[in-house]
Amino acid sequence: MVKQMDDFNLGITRRDYVKGISTAAALGYTANPSAAQDNDKRSVGKDVKQVAAVMTGYHKWWHPDVILGKIFDGWKQDGGPGPALQVVSMYIDQQKPNDLGQQVSVKHNIPIYNTIEKAVTVGGDRIPVDGVISIGETGNYPTNEKAQDLFPRRRFFAEITDTFQKFDRIVPVFSDKHFGPVWSDAKWMYDRALQMNIPLMAGSSLPVSFRTPEISVPMGCQIEGVVGIGYSQLDRYGCHTLEAVQCLVERRQQGETGVRWVQCLQGEAMWNAVDRGIVRKDLFEAALNVLPPGKRQPTPMRTNSQAALFLFQYNDGLPGSVLMLNGTVSAISVALKIKGQSQPLATHFEERWQPSVPHFAYLLKAVERMIHTGVPSYPAERTLLISGILDRALTSRHQNQRKLETPELAIRYQPSDYPHAPQPDLLAGI
Repeated sequence: MVKQMDDFNLGITRRDYVKGISTAAALGYTANPSAAQDNDKRSVGKDVKQVAAVMTGYHKWWHPDVILGKIFDGWKQDGGPGPALQVVSMYIDQQKPNDLGQQVSVKHNIPIYNTIEKAVTVGGDRIPVDGVISIGETGNYPTNEKAQDLFPRRRFFAEITDTFQKFDRIVPVFSDKHFGPVWSDAKWMYDRALQMNIPLMAGSSLPVSFRTPEISVPMGCQIEGVVGIGYSQLDRYGCHTLEAVQCLVERRQQGETGVRWVQCLQGEAMWNAVDRGIVRKDLFEAALNVLPPGKRQPTPMRTNSQAALFLFQYNDGLPGSVLMLNGTVSAISVALKIKGQSQPLATHFEERWQPSVPHFAYLLKAVERMIHTGVPSYPAERTLLISGILDRALTSRHQNQRKLETPELAIRYQPSDYPHAPQPDLLAGI
């Protein structure tokens, strides 16, 4: 192991790394409409980049399995072609005897370290890896009064970035799912990355997953309204549903400007908002109609005590609605209205299980591109914004459904035209 570390490219300082990112941007290594497909071929090539993996736990079908497993065993996790990445170290926060992490460690000769610093340095006195994949999802962690699962994403990121400072080298970081999940933690993570000039990506597989039917939301269009439908836990799957909404509406004219206020309604107040047209009925119906028949349950929506409505308004005036209908539906869809088009656009964001949860392959492809280019495939600001909307919605719910003004969510960014599944040649060999 020591000899292997000596053979690694030992990297550059933070200052040189940032300079290199600027050079890459000048060469066209940017997440923009014209470069997205070209970057895949010219940035990845045959060069294999080494990564450290930091995670809460490692079991079958958990996120480490469906993300890291594609590095170990190929895009389809069947031994075929995979990404140009190699996991060389792991940190597992909650290890159990005979879990999958232990098996992977033995099978692939990958050390599991007892601290994040040791994982990032591969047990040495410098940072030999080219990137870090941090997966703070699932495991035995507490839940707060707002029903947020307190996964240690901030702690993971703090220890990763403390290691960058200590050893004077920065590499790209991917943080799975939304930031936080508490807003103060989410903002801290984003600000720290900004201050240290860390290439950062976050979020889930939903924005790059399969969409049925395929719809086209032109960059720079005018969007008049949007409605999302989601299911399962408000925190874990509210994140997914908001991401599905945001990856579409961020494409509107002048890009993203942030959110003015957020409110969460349940029970009678929720359905009053629907009946009064605060939730656009045409968009609600369109989002329901694209859900596959097997994803609609017999439980009546209006008597479903689990149902919740996230209402929010963007700073440019666009109204947003997300109906979380766990128990009534078991899928995610979004409908929106583009100015000048007579009918709403609606699509179902698929979560496919075969082969080996393939939408996570498209997420990993985006991470792979960042680690090879030093440039995020899509903006971390998207994840920051949906983290804020979700936290404020759950805060509103906890505070008797109070409407919350959100000046802190005046988050501006320009979207990238990053492709989603399926795309020709996006995954080599898939």
